[in-house]
Amino acid sequence: MGALFNKSEESTNASHLLRISLPEPQYQGSPSFEAVLSKRRSIRDFADHSLTTEAVSQLLWAAQGITHPAEGLRTAPSAGALYPLEVYLTVGQVQGIPVGVYQYLPAHHQIVQLIESDIRNALSRAAVGQSCIKHAALVIVLSAVYHRTIHKYGERGIRYVHMEVGHVAQNIHLQAVSLHLGTVVVGAFYDEEVKQLLHMKPEEQPLCIMPVGVPLV
Repeated sequence: MGALFNKSEESTNASHLLRISLPEPQYQGSPSFEAVLSKRRSIRDFADHSLTTEAVSQLLWAAQGITHPAEGLRTAPSAGALYPLEVYLTVGQVQGIPVGVYQYLPAHHQIVQLIESDIRNALSRAAVGQSCIKHAALVIVLSAVYHRTIHKYGERGIRYVHMEVGHVAQNIHLQAVSLHLGTVVVGAFYDEEVKQLLHMKPEEQPLCIMPVGVPLV
């Protein structure tokens, strides 16, 4: 399990300002899985409502939470259990979590703050002006460190990483529906701008942006 801790901790900014332990995720709930699947839609319009810390905890656990502590296995499948993905969140309106940019640490179910300011407007501009990003209470960004997978599988590993980000995005989508929240996968953005805004490391590549909020009825 030591390797799992190292992967998460090495990818964070050492000058972090705040580390927050998230509430324990829930492992049973309603509606049914079939009902969640039937209600999954891309949501781009959000009400001006805050999210709870519990909801954020559940979304991040669905993305990359640990499901087998002894082996470090997570909620989404990963080729060779190498876990090349990193999860960032831009907090705008979450009860109990200050605004800013955070990175998720799966091994500890914690988030570590990288930036104190609200970058939703800037992130929206980097995503060719998509307004759903600046109006979302929370924005999740998934990035990849390709060499974690390529070193074992060669160039084929690129395909495996892209399969994995699809699994994770769908997990987030379905968890959002179960929480009566909405999200959408955004793939149109300027990579370098997103990397700079979130203080990603040079070897990371952003793959998708997922704004999350209460759907506007």
